[in-house]
Amino acid sequence: MQFKKFQDAFLIRLEKGEELVSSLAKFCTEQNVLLGDVRGIGAASSITLGFFTPGTKAYRTETFERYMEITSLIGNITQKDGKPYLHLHLNAAGDDYRSIGGHLVAAVISVTGEIWIRPYDGNAGRKLDDEIGINLINFA
Repeated sequence: MQFKKFQDAFLIRLEKGEELVSSLAKFCTEQNVLLGDVRGIGAASSITLGFFTPGTKAYRTETFERYMEITSLIGNITQKDGKPYLHLHLNAAGDDYRSIGGHLVAAVISVTGEIWIRPYDGNAGRKLDDEIGINLINFA
């Protein structure tokens, strides 16, 4: 991973073989980013997506093992238990030009990842909502 700060945002370049979610979480920890937004593009060889089913209060995941273009990565950074908490969604397309998308669990970069992170001052945490079954933003 390489990065550079421009005014109030970071431009990050992920390298071939890096795992996107864990790399961004490590970056946020090292740079003390506890609130912000994320956007990016790139290419991956393996992508694991989740789909939350309210009835079961669980994510169903599926891993796609093929070369794909990351056409859109978007998300936010809040905190849970004093650590960065990334909530990311991703759309990607393969060589058939058909797209997949969902809650991003993991992605292995195949060529590059070009990610912007914009930190914000302030505090927004996460708290498990037992009725819904996910960690919702908590402003308390």
